[in-house]
Amino acid sequence: MTLLGVPTNQDLDPSRLREAFGSFPSGVVAVAAEVDGALVGLAASSFTSVSLDPPLVSVSVANTSKTWPDLRRARRLGLTVLAEHHGQVCRQLAGPVDRRFDDVPVTVTEEGAVTLDEGLARFDCSIYREVEAGDHTIVLLLLHAVEHAVGHVEGVAHGLPLVFHRSAFGRMAV
Repeated sequence: MTLLGVPTNQDLDPSRLREAFGSFPSGVVAVAAEVDGALVGLAASSFTSVSLDPPLVSVSVANTSKTWPDLRRARRLGLTVLAEHHGQVCRQLAGPVDRRFDDVPVTVTEEGAVTLDEGLARFDCSIYREVEAGDHTIVLLLLHAVEHAVGHVEGVAHGLPLVFHRSAFGRMAV
């Protein structure tokens, strides 16, 4: 049997799957909190809106993440939708833990949620549920507050999202 001219009995090896999954572009978010007095965060390209009632979003985190065990202890998490100019920030969030927030302007709420000041949208949330799914954990997050710029201010567009596509960062064409 074939699908689009390709035999379907091929092994679904991780490199082929990663390549196929990469054909679908996704936005990128920063997930961050203050934990034990330190800023902790990671970048995720699996952000999805889930529900309006209750207000839920999700991210997927690799089970091998060394950062998630610390983040999941936070009372509140901040989610920031990254803008197209955040490519370097996104790479920092994937880099050495002690340098992830160097020169990155952030806001920390009283509850410990951390958001990037120049994000397209910022969410204050808490963990609603975690679902183990293969080599990742799907984290459902309950929203407590949202802040985002709408349309144009003084004739200037608020920017476009950072896009992850085919294992690279890019921008949307409008």
